Amino acid sequence: MRPSISARSASSSIPRAVASSADPAAVQAAGELSVALVAGEPSGDMLAARLLAGLRPLLPHARFHGIGGPAMIAQGFESEVPLETMTVRGLFEIIPRYRELKRIQTALRDRLLAERPAVFIGADYPGFNLGLEGELKAAGIPTMHYIGPQIWAWRGGRIKKIIRNVSHMLVIFPFEQEIYEKAGVPVTYVGHPLAELIPLTPDVTAARRQLGLADDARVVTIMPGSRMGELKYNTTAFIGAARLLKQRDPGLRFVAPMAGDKQKQYFKKLVADAGLQDVEITLLDGQSHTAICAADAVLVASGTASLEVALFKKPMVIAYKIMGASYQIMRHMGYQPWIGLPNILAREFLVPELIQHHATPQALADQMWKQLTDAPHRAMLERRFTDMHHSLLRNSAQESAAAVLRVIETSSAKSRATA
Repeated sequence: MRPSISARSASSSIPRAVASSADPAAVQAAGELSVALVAGEPSGDMLAARLLAGLRPLLPHARFHGIGGPAMIAQGFESEVPLETMTVRGLFEIIPRYRELKRIQTALRDRLLAERPAVFIGADYPGFNLGLEGELKAAGIPTMHYIGPQIWAWRGGRIKKIIRNVSHMLVIFPFEQEIYEKAGVPVTYVGHPLAELIPLTPDVTAARRQLGLADDARVVTIMPGSRMGELKYNTTAFIGAARLLKQRDPGLRFVAPMAGDKQKQYFKKLVADAGLQDVEITLLDGQSHTAICAADAVLVASGTASLEVALFKKPMVIAYKIMGASYQIMRHMGYQPWIGLPNILAREFLVPELIQHHATPQALADQMWKQLTDAPHRAMLERRFTDMHHSLLRNSAQESAAAVLRVIETSSAKSRATA
């Protein structure tokens, strides 16, 4: 059973002293207030947790609640719906889940309209959050969206919806700030939290020893995705590529971090069903960053994980497969030739991208072999990824928390002026 949310009005209790400087002493005097957040996927959970880490010391009496995952809960967040209930991928894959997700959205909207939190923050998950933000904003509740939808990559028409529904954007890539400023949307560039979490100079030796790998081993990390749908479509090709690579170099070691036991068991089933049990792979419970750090090269599904690989300065091949019908629609909706975040940030194909029917085991193995053996290419990538890391490095917890407080104070000031 979900915890109930009692009706209360928090925004009017915030004193004028809660200013853009985010003075902790002034905030301390504000008393308890409500801040609502929704993250629908593990990546949003991580980002929102970073935001909460910055807000919690400044708003020690606030109640942070809504929908989130373990990283947010570790920051004292109250989640009313399990994160895994929200996770879905693809255009057609959402259809069987639409009514369930709509019921969750409607119930949460009604509770928040009754409660009137000081601010609502949607952490990514735009299909769910933007609609909810629009209804809350129309009712006078300030709304923020943390991570802009990739309007620079596809579905640029969403900017109109953002203008209507969002009071303030928090963006994690530097080029996004200009896009929203031109559209007249208040925006703050806060840096990418991953750039803070991942060291500029990773300790490869320590990572290998943690995983029981020899210092001089040649290691390939396999990352077919954390979602069940990603595993379904990517696993067979990824492990097929591993088998071919093993034939070229019998000394290769393969590791694959698994997001949970459910994913691990499904991965094993897919490997067995494809007759690939002979490929020796060390499956890890989590430890994705350790697995990336220990690698010589990474075969990775497109998404946030590819940026993590870049921040660890590792050569990679980006690959992705989805349901065929979804792919036929989505491939006509892109505005640029890249789908991998490292390539989008670089504005060129720094690393290979093999999508849908191009992501065959042979093609993946051939491209991975280059990443493993081309020394000048590896050195170039290390330089470029280091520059990329510096460009994304900010104190995201501090920057995002300060922006949230500015939005709360602005809303409070308007309420007092009209009272």
